[in-house]
This record gives sequence, C-alpha cells and structure tokens, in this order.
Amino acid sequence: MSQTPIVECPTCGAPVEWNAESTFRPFCSDRCKLIDLGAWASEEHKIPVAPDAEDEIFSGDFDPRH
Repeated sequence: MSQTPIVECPTCGAPVEWNAESTFRPFCSDRCKLIDLGAWASEEHKIPVAPDAEDEIFSGDFDPRH
C-alpha cells in the first residue's frame, strides 16, 4: 500500500495530503486558494516573458495596418 503524498500549501506552507478528500488541494483551505487567486488577479504572480515576445508571437497573425 502506498503512502499518501504530502505537499505544502503554496500560500501558507501548511501540509496538505494529496488525495481526493482534499478538496482545495494543493491549498489547505478555501481562504488560501482565494488569496492566491487575488495575487494572480493583481499581477503579484506573473509568468515571465520578454517584453517584445507578444509582438513576435502575434506578428504574423494579422495584416499590417496601412
């Protein structure tokens, strides 16, 4: 029988069992989940990207304006 993995809550660091009964996993509670969501919404958390990367990604999708 395998042991249930334990992870740390990304918000507060509390131990969380990784199983189906842990409804808020990887968070320990709804409160920690909402705190993390708020951090993403206020752009405290970001995925790093080069400043001109968006221009490179979408440059071929549209005809240039004249």
